[in-house]
Amino acid sequence: MKMLPGVGVFGTGSAARVLVPLLRAEGFSIEALWGKTEEEAKQLAEEMNISFYTSRTDDVLLHQDVDLVCINIPPPLTRQIAVKALEAEVRSLLSYPPAELCHGSVLAPGLLGGFREGWLGAAGRGSTESGSRRGDVPSPRVQRPTGVPVPAHWESINSTVCSCLRRSFLRGIGKNVLCEKAATSVDAFRMVTAARYYPKLMSIVGNVLRFLPAFVKMKQLIEERYVGNVIICDVRVYGGSLLSHQYNWICDELMGGGGLHTMGTYIIDLLTHLTSRRAEKVHGLLKTFVKQNTAISGIRHVTSDDFCVFQMLMSDGVCCTVTLNFNMPGSFIHEVMIVGSAGRLIARGTDLYGQKNTALREELLFTDSLPVNKGLLDKGFKDIPLLYLKGMVYMVQALRQSFQDQEDRRTWDHKPVSMAASFEDGLYMQSVVEAIKKSSRSGEWETVEVMTEEPDANQNLCEALQRNNL
Repeated sequence: MKMLPGVGVFGTGSAARVLVPLLRAEGFSIEALWGKTEEEAKQLAEEMNISFYTSRTDDVLLHQDVDLVCINIPPPLTRQIAVKALEAEVRSLLSYPPAELCHGSVLAPGLLGGFREGWLGAAGRGSTESGSRRGDVPSPRVQRPTGVPVPAHWESINSTVCSCLRRSFLRGIGKNVLCEKAATSVDAFRMVTAARYYPKLMSIVGNVLRFLPAFVKMKQLIEERYVGNVIICDVRVYGGSLLSHQYNWICDELMGGGGLHTMGTYIIDLLTHLTSRRAEKVHGLLKTFVKQNTAISGIRHVTSDDFCVFQMLMSDGVCCTVTLNFNMPGSFIHEVMIVGSAGRLIARGTDLYGQKNTALREELLFTDSLPVNKGLLDKGFKDIPLLYLKGMVYMVQALRQSFQDQEDRRTWDHKPVSMAASFEDGLYMQSVVEAIKKSSRSGEWETVEVMTEEPDANQNLCEALQRNNL
């Protein structure tokens, strides 16, 4: 009987608590759970009946029964784990080489380090030979080491190990990855680089809005020219405070906290996905109205935004306006409107409405009647709006369809998750977010520049200091 891949879950927050039962409902087995501390991991593991838990990253990534990792952790940690997950099997092989690769001998630490540096270095830099392209199998050149014992059959070991690594690469090494957004463009760029060198592995960003049938239908109708030529996009997201009962990453703008990074990134991605157009210039304003509350006081204060309004000028002259307001306790409002030359489409929550310019009133085009497990709502996941809960259900269903009927638990079918956001989409989202933040500081329109090479580390430090006015 063909089985779905075992899952390793990173995170112990609300998203992980929702994701675990949803995965199990679709037939996935949760093989491992990672928490920031052993206590956090143990608490959720016992609550969710997960046998293996840890606070060590490698314990999950090198777990033999884990073939898919779901990463729902603070943005500053996402890149590190996502990149390591994609490289997991190579790192395992380099750390614990099979005896047959060593021809019965034990590799000295210095010799093993040569293989690790040569292979992973080549994977990170890419081949420099003429005609090479991104995604090519890396070709390490491991020099004969000096200063360490070298077996007489060095050349044979070198050839055998590298050949084994190349075969592993071709059949897909590491783990398939589903993760949340990164904290910065640099982190997102490193994730893209890793994904390009391991193209057979799943590497997607979990923007659940793309999986909602209302937006699937909206994209289809736009392509069928229901609205004619798209000219305007208008989005409103209103809700209560994003802050928790204690100071954490969500309070810090530099750590990826705030409404723009938390929800705005997925709105940016959704609009590009729906219209097939990318933002070229942006203008934005970010404000923090609640800087302290009963749980966050004293020397600590909130730097992340709770109100954001921005405009995007996209290709072909499409104009977008987005308002994110998290100072409105009560009902969560999520409205996406696409206006064209022939009509408009409006997604209110998970329902889709439309109106042609020739019609007297709007019509209901789609209503989402998917029932959400009442247990999820009863457990107090009020910080996850129903819209996003349903999106997670549809995303997990798509994952199951992607992995089912595969001969190997690590292989997957691209079609069921074709609407998912890639790591490259994640880099684009982050680039737009950083341009909006830059615009908020300058008061000017800013050009969206998607990173094509990693900047110098000193430049990143200087920019961070400037943001803090130091």
